[in-house]
Amino acid sequence: MDEPMRKLRDPRELRVLAHPVRLRVLQVLYERGTATATEVAEVVDESPANCSWHLRQLSKHGFVEETGEGKGRQRPWRPVGRPLQWGDSEESGELAAASDELSAVLLDEEVGSLRSWLAWRRTDPPEWQDAANFSQTSAWLTAEELAEVNAEIAAIIFRRRERMVDPSKRPEGARRIRMFAWAFPADPLPGEPPPARNAM
Repeated sequence: MDEPMRKLRDPRELRVLAHPVRLRVLQVLYERGTATATEVAEVVDESPANCSWHLRQLSKHGFVEETGEGKGRQRPWRPVGRPLQWGDSEESGELAAASDELSAVLLDEEVGSLRSWLAWRRTDPPEWQDAANFSQTSAWLTAEELAEVNAEIAAIIFRRRERMVDPSKRPEGARRIRMFAWAFPADPLPGEPPPARNAM
């Protein structure tokens, strides 16, 4: 990832993103490059007026911007394409609460997408059914190793990020693919000593 991360440190900007419709609106812009409120509305199944309002909310906090073309609801919007980061251990109080809320909304969206795919995947051509996958495992890692694993996963997920922001780089036959991964400490097994935890 060559682009600098945008670290979200304001509870207001986290709450702006912690809305399922706004997350979908932003996703549409990343996938299309640019889109009007009407075009976004067709994808997210909301009214153009509602999408226009959500686009303005995202714009106030620097997540999207107008391209400078068109008028009214026919004005195209584009994402301000920097990877976003939130949820580190330095957060507390209102910031931590807003960060956790955004993480929960994002997780709900991604799990919902996975459930949707499971419902229709058998209708896809066999090569796409076999190429898709999800996997699960457990491992015993130190904190440093866990950080390393997560960095490696992120590097894989973002390997072809340029295709998201530049549709001209998408090869023929490419389809939109959703990728989401997590690696986190599990609860202790019965009989294991509980880990030391920070006070809330």
